[in-house]
Amino acid sequence: MFQKMKSIQGAFAHVRLFTLVIVVLSFCLVAFTIYKSMLLAAKTQDRIYVLANGKAIEAFASEKKENIPVEIRDHVKMFHFYFFTLDPDETVIKKNIGRALYMADASAKRLYENLKESGYYNNIISGNISQKIEIDSVAVNIDQYPYYFKCYAHQRLVRATSILTRSLISEGYVRNVSRSDNNPHGFLLERWTTLENKDLNTVER
Repeated sequence: MFQKMKSIQGAFAHVRLFTLVIVVLSFCLVAFTIYKSMLLAAKTQDRIYVLANGKAIEAFASEKKENIPVEIRDHVKMFHFYFFTLDPDETVIKKNIGRALYMADASAKRLYENLKESGYYNNIISGNISQKIEIDSVAVNIDQYPYYFKCYAHQRLVRATSILTRSLISEGYVRNVSRSDNNPHGFLLERWTTLENKDLNTVER
């Protein structure tokens, strides 16, 4: 009889140990499943899908600080593009300058007013001149705030009889502002100055 009791107790101990192992493994499985689900949810939240031409294109969300140099360079490029891309059409000039002034502070407006008073834009219109700009590079320093930049570019002034190429070097600072349709990067140029703007060569047409 005692032998049977020992056998029953032994069997009960084995069943209890087996049950305990199952319970522990179940908790581990549940914890692992929750952990993987949280990772998947976090990864999914970093993705967005953009619908373009009827196709869903996957895009990835990221912190702004990760893309600051890239966004500053593009902001500076777009500002210079709008400010210096001129055609002999008053409407085009006002439209482009208006876009540029949304992206910079009063330093850009002062230069615009000075050029306007000197008759620069009237000469563009009366001389049927088209002015284009090509950005060579934009150096950005994000170790300080506001962020410093220096822009290197070339201008091409296309006249009826010639094409004038000029070098353009400018510098300034960039600070954060709210994003908007007129300022999608959320930056504002400050203390913008032209360091160099000289003629390089003239080609007869």
